[in-house]
Amino acid sequence: MAIQNQWLSSKEASDLLGVNLRTLYRFIDEGHLVAYKFGRVIRVKEVDVSAFVDASRIVPGSIGHLYPEPVTPSL
Repeated sequence: MAIQNQWLSSKEASDLLGVNLRTLYRFIDEGHLVAYKFGRVIRVKEVDVSAFVDASRIVPGSIGHLYPEPVTPSL
């Protein structure tokens, strides 16, 4: 029995990820997200979007560099 692929348009994939089309195309161009070109349209498999989301998970304790150190009042 063949597995049925659920294909998403670029717009559907970007909406699902919550990013704009330009960001989606950057993910594809940089090789982070697998996409397919059929003629003039680009399609993404729903399972590939799910895999991309899973691979993008942030490890707890790994983003401390993104928030500043607390400021202590000077006396």
